[in-house]
Parts: sequence; structure tokens; C-alpha cells
Amino acid sequence: MQPRHPEPILHVDMDAFYASVEQRDDPELKGQPVVVGGAGGRGVVAAASYEARRFGIHSAMPMVRARRLCPGLVIVANRFDRYREVSRQVMAILADIPPLVEPLSLDEAFLDVGGAVRLFGEPPEIGELIRTRVREEVELPCSVGVGPTKSVAKLLSDRAKPDGLVHWPAGEVVARLRPLPVSDLWGAGPRTVERLESFGFRTVGQLADAELRTLQRVVGEALGGQLHQLARGIDPRRVTPSEPARSISGERTFDHDVDDPAELERQVLKLSETVGRRLRASGVAGRTITLKVRFDTFETVTRSSTLPAPTDRTRDVATIALDLLAGLRLERARVRLLGVGVSNLGEGDGARQLTLDTAAEEGPSPAVAARLADPRWERVERIADSVAERFQGVGVSYAALLDDQDDPAEVAPRREDRGAHDHTSTSDQREEPDP
Repeated sequence: MQPRHPEPILHVDMDAFYASVEQRDDPELKGQPVVVGGAGGRGVVAAASYEARRFGIHSAMPMVRARRLCPGLVIVANRFDRYREVSRQVMAILADIPPLVEPLSLDEAFLDVGGAVRLFGEPPEIGELIRTRVREEVELPCSVGVGPTKSVAKLLSDRAKPDGLVHWPAGEVVARLRPLPVSDLWGAGPRTVERLESFGFRTVGQLADAELRTLQRVVGEALGGQLHQLARGIDPRRVTPSEPARSISGERTFDHDVDDPAELERQVLKLSETVGRRLRASGVAGRTITLKVRFDTFETVTRSSTLPAPTDRTRDVATIALDLLAGLRLERARVRLLGVGVSNLGEGDGARQLTLDTAAEEGPSPAVAARLADPRWERVERIADSVAERFQGVGVSYAALLDDQDDPAEVAPRREDRGAHDHTSTSDQREEPDP
């Protein structure tokens, strides 16, 4: 049996993917500071070309600020169908080489090339082969990290940008990690970094040298254990070719803060409709419905309710989400963003009938649960799906949404959505970064 290669993991990441596709498709945009996003007052940068990044512009930045930083900024509306098409071309190239490919989103994937070295050479050579093929066949740049673990490979692909490759031999990983800031570790977000630094942990080496229980007291048992391992170059996660969806969700950032309870209910209904259609299209169902609310102060709250059995019915998602909204009592609050999501996903066949006699932790009240028991909604919603699919631009919807001219399919899905290759969002409506 052939011994496992010490650095078999590649992380392939497209460079400024959306913006690069736009510059490729329109040669007049090459060399210009380009962002993909909404030009409205609440527009958000979904992706920025490297020419735009030189002005300090980055994804998730409000478009108003981006314009101030670069008066000559070129703003291009998103074309997610196009990005998905190009993503499929890139993923097909990756699938040609190793047996294990784990897509993370439209523009990035992990590869385990340990079983491909006899055919294609050492992992860095395979990385260069991928970069060459993507450049020649798709006419786009990508960056590749090569290392012994997923966390190291992802770290190195960031360091390889733009349009490069970085490889760390396994024997040098621990020493090279030590001087890096703790923010470079996977899972160390801004709040975690702030807390770690307040306790004197500023470098990866300091985390590696710390007592495990000390880190766990600072950032929690699970995260403390994860960071302690990553700081020592330990990451047991394997490349998983077909990772199931974590959640399916949608968000909307409003052009103007909303304080009308009736309008908030209508928007929750619309988001629920979008999420329900995505669940059914992906062939999955979920048990946990989550409502996310971001206020004009940028304070964000979430509320969740877990059903006794999975559902893919819009009616169920909407009923729970509206109940969660009512529980927040937002009569006078000014809301900037709303989100509805479904998690605890499984195969959609489990969603045909809720078994309401089973207890569910943090589940709906009996009155709300009673409204979920009518199976006729399933047939209505699948007929509506068929109409929408057959007659483009024509749909069957709730009466409360008939005057809404926005396309529900354009409501922004969250980054956690890992099923059905649907990881994109409309830039007018999103506040989540997209590399």
C-alpha cells in the first residue's frame, strides 16, 4: 500500500470571482476598479476586483463608502446565473484530477490529491496544473494553497492571492505557524480575537504553548480545543466529496429601515416562500426554523424553533417564522435586515407529514403546531413550484405578496447554504462577505 503523502490537501480559491468574471466577459472593464453589487443607497459590495481593493474596498462594504473611497468606481449588477455557470466549469476541471473534491461555495474547493501523485506529480505540481487549466480553459485566475491539513491549505491560498501558489512542507508547518497572528487561524473571528488578545494571546505560538483548560476558559470548551489543535498544526478533518447542506436561508437588507409591523410580516412571508422553494428544489427538509433580525443600530438577534420532524413546506416555515417575529414585539423597532433559515437538514422524503405528538426542544406552541398539520399545503406548494418552473416570470404566491415586484429567487442566501451549489446573493440585499 502506497504511504500517504505528507501534504495532500489543496485549497483552490478563485480570485475576486464575481468581479473577475465581469472583467473577463467585458474587456472594457479590465484594469478598472470594478465591484459587483447594488448601486442603491443600501447596496453592499459583493465582490471587488484587485484594482478596487487598492482603494481599500472589500466585500461586505456599504456601496456608499466604496464610492467615497474611489470616485471612479465601476459598479456592475450581479449575474448569479452566469457565476454558477462558470463555477460548474471550474469544478469540472477539479474533478478531472483527484478522486476527492469538496466544493465549499461557487468559488472555492478543497482537494485531497494523495491518490493522484503517481499520475500527476507532487501536490504543488498538481496545484500548478489546476491553475494553468483554469487560466487556459476558463480564462480566470485562481490561487492555491498546498499543505498537510485543510486549515493550513486554506491559510496558504489566502497568502497566495492573487493568482499564485504557496506550499508549506509538513515538517515546517508548526514553526511557520508560531509567529502568525491568532486571527489567521480558522474559526478565530473578530470577537474571538478580541477576547484572546485581552488575555494576552496575540500569536499562534502563544496559543500552542497555552494550557488547554486556560484556552477553554477564555473562549469556550469547543472553540478552545479547536484553536489549541490548529495552533499546533493538528486538523483531523478530511476532504468530504459530497458535504450535505448545513442550512438553507435567505436574507434581505432594506433600502430604508422598516418599522411597520405589517411590512415586516410581509417580508418574513416572502423570505419563507423563497426558503421553502429552495428546500424543495434541493430535495432536503429541515427541523429548525430561525429568524434573524438586524436593527438600525446593527444589533442582531436570532430566534429559533425546532419541529419534531423535518419539513420543506413554505407554510410551515412561514408559520414558525411569523410566530418568532411576533414574540420579539417589534412595534417601534427600526429594522435594517431580516433573515429566515432552515437547518437540521435531511432528505426531503422525511418532510411529508409532521408527527406532532413527539416532543421537540424549543418547539412551537400547541396553537402554532396545530396550524402545521394540514397536508393540503404540500400539494398547493408543489403545484406553485411547477407553475414557476414552467412559466418563467409567472408564479403562484400568497395574496399579501401579489403587489411585490421583486423576484423572490433574488433574496440573498447565506454562506452556510452548501447544497445545490447555491451560495450566492444579491448585492443590494446582502451583508455577508463573499471573497
